[in-house]
Amino acid sequence: MKEENRQPAPPALDELDRKLIAALQKDGRKPFSALAEEFNVPASSVRYRVQRLEESGVLQIVGIANPLNIGFDRLALIGVRCEPGTGRAVCAALSEFPETSYVVLTTGSFDVMVEVVCKDVSHYAEFMFEHLQKVPGVASTETFFVLEAHKLAYGWGVGEAVPSATE
Repeated sequence: MKEENRQPAPPALDELDRKLIAALQKDGRKPFSALAEEFNVPASSVRYRVQRLEESGVLQIVGIANPLNIGFDRLALIGVRCEPGTGRAVCAALSEFPETSYVVLTTGSFDVMVEVVCKDVSHYAEFMFEHLQKVPGVASTETFFVLEAHKLAYGWGVGEAVPSATE
């Protein structure tokens, strides 16, 4: 792998880091003092660790709204096929659009998968024809409209980190 494509290694997580992440995934507004009491550590330790996790990119605390409940009627997953060698550039370009909430480079039938949130069909059509399909490197797309959202989750287990091959 080329050096410029490598991402910095995330910091090693210990048991307290994993507990803090799990607790904040359940309630991102939980006070540091309550977390400190729950895990029997000083509040300053909680504050320091959460700050370190945020600064390293391991943790981001945000408010998540269900788009279907706040006036956005069209959620879609779009499979994108790219011209050879353009997948990363296509991902970077698609990440800049406010309609995209999830952009990933993938394997399989599509080179890129994108989740978009639009107000209605005309907003979706404008996004598709005036923006997405004009991105250099996009060869073709296939859209999958979300009919019902049965689970929108942004938290998952924070188990033991797998040791790297160098450890």
